[in-house]
Amino acid sequence: MALAPAEVLQSEADPLDAWDDGLIARRAAEDGEGEQPGAGPFPGGAQRGGRGEVLAFTGELQGRLEAMRELVGLSRTRLDADTLADAVRVLEESDARRRLSGEHTVIAVAGATGSGKSALFNALAGVTISETGVRRPTTALPLACSWGEGSGRLLDRLGIPARLRRRPVQSPDAAALEGMVLVDLPDHDSAAPEHREQVDRILELVDAVIWVLDPEKYADAMLHERYLRPMAGHAEVTFLVLNQVDRLPGDSADLVLDDLRRLLDEDGVALGEHGEPGATVLAVSALSGAGVGELRECLGQFVQERGAAARRIAADLDAAAVGLRPVYEPGPGVGLSEEAREEFGARLADSVGALAAGETAERAWRRNAGRACGTPWLRLWRWAKDKRGPEAAEESRPDQAQEEAAARQRVEQAVRTLSDRAAQGLPAPWAQAVREAAARGAEELPEALDRLSADSLAPGRRPPKPGWWPAAVLAQGAMTLLQVVGALWLLAQIARVCPPNLGIPALLMVLGILGGPLVEWTCRIAARGPARRYGAEAERRLREAAGACGRARVLEPVASELLRYREVREQYAKAAGAVRTEVYAPSREAYSSSAREAYSPSRVRELSTSRR
Repeated sequence: MALAPAEVLQSEADPLDAWDDGLIARRAAEDGEGEQPGAGPFPGGAQRGGRGEVLAFTGELQGRLEAMRELVGLSRTRLDADTLADAVRVLEESDARRRLSGEHTVIAVAGATGSGKSALFNALAGVTISETGVRRPTTALPLACSWGEGSGRLLDRLGIPARLRRRPVQSPDAAALEGMVLVDLPDHDSAAPEHREQVDRILELVDAVIWVLDPEKYADAMLHERYLRPMAGHAEVTFLVLNQVDRLPGDSADLVLDDLRRLLDEDGVALGEHGEPGATVLAVSALSGAGVGELRECLGQFVQERGAAARRIAADLDAAAVGLRPVYEPGPGVGLSEEAREEFGARLADSVGALAAGETAERAWRRNAGRACGTPWLRLWRWAKDKRGPEAAEESRPDQAQEEAAARQRVEQAVRTLSDRAAQGLPAPWAQAVREAAARGAEELPEALDRLSADSLAPGRRPPKPGWWPAAVLAQGAMTLLQVVGALWLLAQIARVCPPNLGIPALLMVLGILGGPLVEWTCRIAARGPARRYGAEAERRLREAAGACGRARVLEPVASELLRYREVREQYAKAAGAVRTEVYAPSREAYSSSAREAYSPSRVRELSTSRR
């Protein structure tokens, strides 16, 4: 409901409120003696504390209010003040109303210009309090009439001064309305803006409202669009009184009432008929008194229940919950699945080159095995190659800057994909919070992954040696020894140091030459399995390290936001409870039906004239 901001004009608590020595009560009684009903300010308005117990809410309503309070506290960092304004207002107004009397029910009498609300106000009071007349608008300031004592602080909260407070005529009917505080409001369609502001302000503070309608303006679009439709959820604290039915001939009043009920149904206002909770619809005539007694009886029963204030707070809470639904209600697929987490870890592992690191580790293991088990002549050749090879290898390497840029892009893409999946189905504020948490965590993630990658490729790390390496090295040494012995023996024979015998030295050399490569080939075959396992282990460690880094920097902040949203969503569910009425907005054309045309102002005037 788009009303003016509430101006809570509650007087500050007086230290005298805590005292009850009987003196204050006696003075108040003395001040009220001899004052005529309706002739002056109501003495109860001058009392500081008033009498009556403080309003107490039921456990369900109290729990909903506490949940809404917790919800607002959790949401202040995620939602702007305008979004939470209605919820904050409901909490403030509920606290203010709870501190006041629970034995009184404040009911506003509202209506359009010329609807006869002031006449109905006077008829209920039994004495002329509110001025009536042809000049429009007649009521410029809200007037209050209180049945019983102790309503002063309630009227202070409404901002009604003592000079505008009255009491009803004392009669047997007035006793049934004990505890009712009736407020006559200015016209809601007044040409004076300050009058409309007064209506909007007080309507947000009262416990219930009586809408006084007349046969000419009961279908007014301003009434339905500005007040009845937005306050459809307040049906249980709403009375709709069709006044001036004495102007309608025959069964015209019933036809107008039926059309009014139809319009209220289009507004979403539940009608309290057949024992169902909802708004009360009555037909009265303030001038002739027809229907006034029935209205007084309904009001008496309504006031004696002492539940209007709690119903009003509950309806306000429902409306605030409906307004907050778009920022709390989730869509399908909220949260991070295990598949999304695994995919994120896989993307980070790819960005640090886990697969390449595993292949590099496997090649390093095989290379070390070849060096340890290879022939001395092959190791010498590899040593010479390594001495002259670094420059060429450096030239053949791709640009390192390009590699780093590509890796950073892969990391950013992984984080963006994760945040989009985590934000899927979340309301816009919480989706933005998840994306911001992921972005903050990803600021230093590429550098951390680069350090992991650099550590995995550190030159100081050497693959472990299996238990069979010493035997292979010993066998390769034996083959080399055979070659050396055979060669020296042949040289000794050539130098005539030893007697000639070519068979044995040649055999030793052949065994050494053939045995060395055979041992090396055997070691390579044996090294395939361990090398593969070593490479897979190196890849696994790097993948786990990359996943742990991503989890600490991105996944955990995102999960924290999702848990925070879950907590907020649970509090919203408690605060919303079972929202009894959906506030919706039918089109303006809903008020241009044939039935409305049948009871247009001109047609009603024709009926009234024909009757007279």
